[in-house]
Amino acid sequence: MAKSEIEKRDTGKPDGQVRTRPGGWVQMIIAVVVVASGILGVYLLIMYRKPPQREEPVVLAPLVEVEQLHVQDIRMIVRGYGTVSPRVEVEIVPEVFGKVVYVHPLLKAGGLIRAKERIIQIDPRDYELAVQQADATVAEAQVRLDTEKAEADVARQEWEQLHPNTEPSSPLVLRDPQIRRAEASLKSAKAQLATANLRLERTSLSFPFDVLVINERVDLGQYVVVGQSLGSAYGIEAVEIEVPLEDDELAWFDVFDSTAQLNGKETAAKSSIAQVKADFGGAEHIWEGRVVRTTGQVDRTSRMISVVVEVTNPFDTSGGKPPLYPGVFADVLIEGKILADAVAVPRDAVRESNKVWAVDKDRLHIRTLKIARADREFAYAISGLEEGAQIVVSSLDMVTEGMAVRTQADNLAEGTQTTKGDGESGKTEAN
Repeated sequence: MAKSEIEKRDTGKPDGQVRTRPGGWVQMIIAVVVVASGILGVYLLIMYRKPPQREEPVVLAPLVEVEQLHVQDIRMIVRGYGTVSPRVEVEIVPEVFGKVVYVHPLLKAGGLIRAKERIIQIDPRDYELAVQQADATVAEAQVRLDTEKAEADVARQEWEQLHPNTEPSSPLVLRDPQIRRAEASLKSAKAQLATANLRLERTSLSFPFDVLVINERVDLGQYVVVGQSLGSAYGIEAVEIEVPLEDDELAWFDVFDSTAQLNGKETAAKSSIAQVKADFGGAEHIWEGRVVRTTGQVDRTSRMISVVVEVTNPFDTSGGKPPLYPGVFADVLIEGKILADAVAVPRDAVRESNKVWAVDKDRLHIRTLKIARADREFAYAISGLEEGAQIVVSSLDMVTEGMAVRTQADNLAEGTQTTKGDGESGKTEAN
């Protein structure tokens, strides 16, 4: 079937006649009305619009955090660090040779041995025999001396009978040289006896003070020789801590000076109290010590000088503290002199090494301080701030003299007033 025939059947019209649909005109009219309404609305909005209300922006002064400071007498605390070391440390060295026949059961690492307790016994039999032999030599020398003295008495009697009221021309007549030789032999024999007794005494080793054994290198039956190291130990009466400090820190506390005694001058012994803090057993503990001396030299690398802090009875556990063992790293706080009429300024508040920002009547002022000393927490000023001064401890991007600022108290007051005003306004609208 041809295309033209199909179109005729669909339209029902003969060829050449086209019919326009009425729906197209309606859509065109609606579009024109919508566009005209939009243009009219825009025109009316432009004609009857109101200009926007202008509001002046509120410029707030920067909010700062302040801290109030007070003038007072402040005790200086000099802080340092050091490692605990024993004041007395000794090596166990025999002075005689022989076989070991006894070893103290606590002669091992960590063993506590009291003073004058026998720790090692060397076989004494050879030395006992030497004492007996020396004793016999002394007795023989004593007999020889007594014999010479008796013979001298007989010679004097014979001389007086033959030559009354005269003195012999030679000392040999009265046997004086023989007597002196016998006396010298007796003195030598007694010295040998003393030496033998001393060697016998040295077969038993002990300490004159309480010690804690560090290590031992001796067993029962071992043959030892003179000078052989058999172990080491340290005294428990006191420990010491060398604390490196800068030399200007020594001016703030008393250090015991021993050089005055070496120069023959009598001086009063002065020492500063120190607190030794150390972490041990999961907790921090404090021991009391004293500064006893300096090391007497300046370190060539760090240019610092070390003071020695002594802690007595470090193994006293009566107060629930653990022993202060050598090798512990400790924090040492030395009580120094009192700085009168000073202000402790937090280090974070110090600007340009000697300036602070003070707040007075909501105005910021830059103050210059005279700082006598500074540590890691505070700078101690002796001038530049008055009693009750408020300083800024927070940071600001830009600072000028006399600029307006707000403090925490001002901000809290403003917030309270705003909250109160909002509440009254809400109450009015509710009514």
